[in-house]
Amino acid sequence: MPSSTTPPPAPGASEPISLRETARRLGVHYMTAYRYVRTGRLPARQVGQEWLIDPADLARLREPAAAEPGRRARRDRVPILIDRMTAGDEAGAWRVIDEALTGGQDATGVYLDLLVPALRGVGEAWAAGSVSVAGEHRASAIAQRIIGRLGPRFARRGRKRGTVVLGGPAGEQHSLPGALISDLLRGRGFDVIDLGANTPAGSFAETAGQAGQLVAVIIGVTAPGLDDSVRAAVAALRAAAVSAPVLAGGAAVTSTEHARALGADAWTGPDGRAALATVDRLAGPRAATRTTAQAAQSATQSAAQSAARAGGDRPSATDAVSGPA
Repeated sequence: MPSSTTPPPAPGASEPISLRETARRLGVHYMTAYRYVRTGRLPARQVGQEWLIDPADLARLREPAAAEPGRRARRDRVPILIDRMTAGDEAGAWRVIDEALTGGQDATGVYLDLLVPALRGVGEAWAAGSVSVAGEHRASAIAQRIIGRLGPRFARRGRKRGTVVLGGPAGEQHSLPGALISDLLRGRGFDVIDLGANTPAGSFAETAGQAGQLVAVIIGVTAPGLDDSVRAAVAALRAAAVSAPVLAGGAAVTSTEHARALGADAWTGPDGRAALATVDRLAGPRAATRTTAQAAQSATQSAAQSAARAGGDRPSATDAVSGPA
């Protein structure tokens, strides 16, 4: 336990920083940093009413976070998170998330290995009748707030790798999967335009046509029976001459063959990591496409694309995506 009797730093040591500055550097709430101190996880000394931290101790605390992105969470946290979310216990659910973060888990891993499995578990429990409709709604509401709190951790400075437009087609009622993948893509350096659930086909086309440096359009489907809605969205994108690859994915799209049958260029893959890898491949040096307005400036290119479409030999993004990631 830290104490006010902890000796001051030796001459020549780094200047100590305040607890508030420590929280800022860690990207956590002030009270979270304070809890690190009170539990002994972060050495500190108290001067009057203020806690002071040696930057070297802060660096040691942060070392586990330098592990491989997407480092997996402890699986025993998933059932605890499901229990807290379905009970409507937001504070308890966040404690599970915070423990994963303080234990060295990064935000990508928290999403892919903790929150996504928890949401899947809630859905399975609801289908089995062990969680009520009310419990499912409580869990979804808490998941939205968790995403809101973790979202800023995915912000990246510097030049962007391109833009990804994504959304659920008409009839799709779930927006959480799109919100999750949007943050994950932002963490990879992409600009993301998330259209949310139940997006009209024309909105996909309008948004993609106006996007700069468009890398891909992702149509995500979680519920069966929406194949026609996906086909309508793809058709609208084709009619608007959007030349970026169109990807179909989500729990209701089960294979490359299924995605292509819906008119998409490729499947996102079976899970979030596969979807990220697919977009990463498309964002190679020659993969990012120009907007429709820019493409229209080149009459030769536009004519070639139109002729290819008319002849049924439209260039396919599957050349850049070799099957499920």
